[in-house]
Amino acid sequence: MDIAKGNSIERFEESYRKYSERPLLALIAFYKGYYHNFLLSVIFYTIKHSPMWVMPIVTANIINYVTGGAENTVELILINAGILAFLLILNVPMNYLHMHFRASAVRNVEAGLRSALVHKIQTMTILSEKDIQSGRLQSKIIRDVEAIETLSDQIFVNFMNIIINVTVALLVTVSKSRVVFLFFLMMVPLAAVLVYVFKRPIKVHNQRFRKEVESTSAMVSEMIELIPVTRAHALEDEETDRMDEQMYQIAAEGYRLDMVQTNFGAVSWAFFQLFQVGCLVFTAFLALNKIIKTGDVVLYQSYFTTIVGQVTSMLNLLPTISKGLESVNSIGEVLSVDEVEDNEGKQVITDLQGDYSFRHLGYSYPGNDMPVLEDFNLEVKQGETIAFVGESGAGKSTILNILIGFMMPTQGKLLIDGVSIEDIDLRSYRKNLAVVPQSTALFSGTIKDNILYGSTGVTEEAFDRVIEESGLKKVVEKLPDGINTVVGEHGDRLSGGQKQRISIARALIRNPRVIILDEATSALDAISEREVTGALDNMSKSCTTFIVAHKLATVKGADQIIVMKNGKMVEKGTYDELIESRGYFYYMKESLE
Repeated sequence: MDIAKGNSIERFEESYRKYSERPLLALIAFYKGYYHNFLLSVIFYTIKHSPMWVMPIVTANIINYVTGGAENTVELILINAGILAFLLILNVPMNYLHMHFRASAVRNVEAGLRSALVHKIQTMTILSEKDIQSGRLQSKIIRDVEAIETLSDQIFVNFMNIIINVTVALLVTVSKSRVVFLFFLMMVPLAAVLVYVFKRPIKVHNQRFRKEVESTSAMVSEMIELIPVTRAHALEDEETDRMDEQMYQIAAEGYRLDMVQTNFGAVSWAFFQLFQVGCLVFTAFLALNKIIKTGDVVLYQSYFTTIVGQVTSMLNLLPTISKGLESVNSIGEVLSVDEVEDNEGKQVITDLQGDYSFRHLGYSYPGNDMPVLEDFNLEVKQGETIAFVGESGAGKSTILNILIGFMMPTQGKLLIDGVSIEDIDLRSYRKNLAVVPQSTALFSGTIKDNILYGSTGVTEEAFDRVIEESGLKKVVEKLPDGINTVVGEHGDRLSGGQKQRISIARALIRNPRVIILDEATSALDAISEREVTGALDNMSKSCTTFIVAHKLATVKGADQIIVMKNGKMVEKGTYDELIESRGYFYYMKESLE
């Protein structure tokens, strides 16, 4: 089966936004473009399943032929048996075609939904992404899409199959006896009552269980991240107790959901079995009074069994449907996020110079009027090195986030080469940036893979030079597989200093025009720091560089040192100028040494 790539995220977004209040319609809209698959699947299902409908007719005919004593009984028996045998053989290719069209549609949309969620997460603003715990996002991509895939099977295939089976059974019945047909219809009000009574409790418990699963997924993710801290402080028992409480909470919610579904299944099964007994007695009395033929008792009983089975199956689908619709709403929480980066139609940066102009810049978090950055003004020329210092919460990281484009200023403007950052295609802009964060992000590949992440066409010579400049040469020489050493999950097999050097090498390999360093050397020892600082100094000579640092050696050579306090710039100048002025920086420099 071919899985078609390129499912549009916009298609899934529009489908959910249009029918956000009706998740079932949203699900149907997800399959736009695949409706013909389900039509063909239903057609082939009808053909492949036909022996189940023909069997009662053939059985009733043979009984009636035998009890009727017709002269050509043998011939009639063989003709009926031959028709049935042909349909049974036809079942094999028809079943393959039925599953082919069904599975190709369901699996394509399943992959498309996961792809749409990944694309959405990659385009959401940083603040929006942080509002949803990573464990919850994982649950939505894996568990909820799987539940939607199951729901799709139930609605588009099983539900349609139920409709076909019940329709055929009723058509055959009404063509032979309207009295029996009316008896069959008595089940409809009962089924409606059962659905009405159990629908809301199942929906409520499914919603609670889904949220508990997401919370558990988030907590497990956090627990794994905190294992070193937990072990270091001998908090294993406390952490285990915390997780145990959550595990039993999800078990309790799951138990309540199971019991509601169990009661629903048991009640519906008991009622319909009683109806089946009633059907047998009813048709037996009809045959006894010569209203129907004796063989027709078997036919009606078989069809009533089919109807009961299909209606029971339909009712049993209710919990699965409820769970699946809740999952549609769950992924809709991501698909409907409005805070996304919009780069369409904006100016593409092809040759970043590195001139920056901060004009009365301010920033406040959504829903909070208290500014974390206020009336910030600064002119930066190409090739300058700007260092930001100040206590925690002074606004330094906010400035860096605005520089990268993770946040947009809520007041004032940031001009990059004379163009407002709000008018720039941030993807093209960031291709010219190298960002070295304080917390190094590595994936579980090799050192080389991590350094080359996102970079193409790098020559061996350039790669070796970066290894040398980042201070990694001596490190990789000591490793068994050198640059092909696997770093482990999150780089756990390396020291903090080694991970930071890889992060710096990743920045150097991009040959950037602008460098943003957020305490980039904080995890290095004194010797390593000198080596890496020298490499960064060489690189920054041709680049505009922004540094946040808590070490005097890192900021001493900056063209301008910006001193921040409570979201405002309180001082600005070179190191010598700030020392000479004996202001705020002069008294805080001891903490930087």
